[in-house]
Amino acid sequence: MEAAKGAGAKVVLAPDKFKGSLSAPEVAAALERGLLAADPELEVIKVPVADGGEGTVEAAVSAGYRRHRAIVAGPTGEALEASFAVDGHRAVIELAAASGLDVLPGGLLRPLAATSRGTGELIRAALDAGCTEIVLGVGGSACTDGGAGLLQGLGARFMDDAGTELPPGGAALARLATVDLSGLDGRLDRTSVVLASDVDNPLLGHNGAAAVFGPQKGAAPEDVALLDAALGRLVEVLAAELGAGTKAAAVFPGAGAAGGVGFAALAVLRARRRRGIDVVMELTGLHAKVQGAQLVITGEGSLDGQSLEGKAPVGIAQAAAAAGAQVFAVCGRNLLPEDRLRAAGISGTFELLELEPDVQKCMASAPQLLEQTGAAIAAILKEGTAAAALPGKRRPAEAGLLSTVKGA
Repeated sequence: MEAAKGAGAKVVLAPDKFKGSLSAPEVAAALERGLLAADPELEVIKVPVADGGEGTVEAAVSAGYRRHRAIVAGPTGEALEASFAVDGHRAVIELAAASGLDVLPGGLLRPLAATSRGTGELIRAALDAGCTEIVLGVGGSACTDGGAGLLQGLGARFMDDAGTELPPGGAALARLATVDLSGLDGRLDRTSVVLASDVDNPLLGHNGAAAVFGPQKGAAPEDVALLDAALGRLVEVLAAELGAGTKAAAVFPGAGAAGGVGFAALAVLRARRRRGIDVVMELTGLHAKVQGAQLVITGEGSLDGQSLEGKAPVGIAQAAAAAGAQVFAVCGRNLLPEDRLRAAGISGTFELLELEPDVQKCMASAPQLLEQTGAAIAAILKEGTAAAALPGKRRPAEAGLLSTVKGA
């Protein structure tokens, strides 16, 4: 946590990333510059967050965790450097860092062959660092391998009927005959795993990992059918090894997360699933930091229907409401009507596209636009007269905010 202390109102900055433009710490820093330029007396506390996917490690590092790095297998098997965060015996790991779409070589999608192996290798690196609690944030995965790769990275073997180890990727699981878990890292027996995920999908079927998320990873309709059948084969073979509880894990909400990595975590690593933003708020100590705040500013690149389904802005708004603070949201674009935002606890919204309507220019100049927005918010806090000067259709309810700030 970083704070700028002053005699003015306390403002907590808890944004998520603006995907493709700025990381969450960069968003928070730009808002802080604007706020303090307009009112140096403000007390500003930065708590960048994430929803359990990309940015979770950065949020942990910003909260004081130490960054560790490891060389692991990327989604197509090439070696890459990925980082994770450690505090004491707890490690925070992002699947996307090792097995995500953003680290595919050349951005070339590999829906049938991409693997989650590197994520398992990151877990092993965390065990090597002495960690006994793993927070596994899933999201943005490139693979649909049911977590078989993750388990391979931890010592498991998956073989065909000739006893030959299968190549990486979900498609190869269609030929799975036996699984050998005897080589799994023994330290896992003494390790607790938290699956940080907002995905409710099961592993298989029309609402499963392949059907819902496969097309985003480049899977054609015939690929989706192949992958779904292959994942079904994985469940059958693992159930023969581990028992009927494996089949129950396949239908558990979240089993379909990250191409089925959720299933492997639940069935084999005995993970406990939690909402991603809840995990991140706990990691960052956000509940304590919003105490006494007059205003909490959250946001993400796009405020849309997904934002209201347990993502960062709603989680932050709930925490702020519990502390009696008002909430503003800053975003690149806003696709939500005012009534839905207010129902979620967000009383004011600032959209950068209303300052710069050209999308590419808006993304490129996001730091400057966020500074402008921060300055405008500071003016609202200080004078209560700046809202009318702001562009955009949705004005913050400055009267309500000012009654909180001034104790009126």
